[in-house]
Amino acid sequence: MGVKRKAAAAVLVLLLFLGSLWLQGGLDYHWDSCLKGSNQNNKLHHLFNSSEANGSEGPPVLEGCPGQTFQASLLLSHLLDAPAYDSDVLLQPYLSSWDELVKFMDALGPMVGLISKEIVSKTSIIRQLAAATEEEDPEAELGPGSHSVNPVGTEAGPKSGSGSESPAHREAYRSVRSMIWVELDRGTVDFHRQTESGCRTLLRLHRALLWLKLFLEKLAENAVAGGRLRSPSELCREAYKNTLANYHSWFVRRAAELAFIAMPERGFFFKLVCVQDQEELSAVLTRVVRAIEEVYDRTQKALEENHMLDLP
Repeated sequence: MGVKRKAAAAVLVLLLFLGSLWLQGGLDYHWDSCLKGSNQNNKLHHLFNSSEANGSEGPPVLEGCPGQTFQASLLLSHLLDAPAYDSDVLLQPYLSSWDELVKFMDALGPMVGLISKEIVSKTSIIRQLAAATEEEDPEAELGPGSHSVNPVGTEAGPKSGSGSESPAHREAYRSVRSMIWVELDRGTVDFHRQTESGCRTLLRLHRALLWLKLFLEKLAENAVAGGRLRSPSELCREAYKNTLANYHSWFVRRAAELAFIAMPERGFFFKLVCVQDQEELSAVLTRVVRAIEEVYDRTQKALEENHMLDLP
């Protein structure tokens, strides 16, 4: 009995260790106007939910999934609300997308659920920074109704040395680009050491988003004629090797691969997304992946333009 208890305790310690290192040292190097933004969002919603996508009658709007905590319909809605202007991403729907992705990961079992707790810690950092900025200027509007944050390439932007906060400063955490502008202007971002800046935190979430995008993309694939559908465990491991493994130590990579062994079988994902078979799963996940890709590409461009893809 004592041996069993020791073994169980060892497994628990490993799980907690894996979860904490996943983002702390894994996603790290150790383990134009409001109206224009609204029009852009409406265009994306129309593209993903109408016949414009393929020239025929478009797919139906995703319905809610009774009895499930994770809702693919909510995830898609948040993702479609995130793009703004020509090349920006609104942080409020971006973080809401992560809230839904966390529910998705939690549903996959305790191993992946522990990883999701680190995702929550990262989204909390950005939300706390936004809240702190709002407290500094209670009249600042940090929600989707803000008007004064301008997309890259326009005349307005953060101005250094002024006696008072510029509108962009007051709305620093409204979008990815406004956050980048203000944190660079304030000297919050450090290119040589670790800090809890919003930009550094966003980069960690950005890397994790690519992992999940590739996993869902592979899960949506149909079997080739005469072939078999690969297991979710195999697909998740492959997506991991192509993304997060590049930033993980040898030990973390081995522990992560052990975590994927416990991944549920494909039938579980049918129930999770409320579909009957692989064809229906593919239809839903393809739409989600396309929406993730739009958000990912915009974030990638903003980080790359500001030389932030390698923040320590």
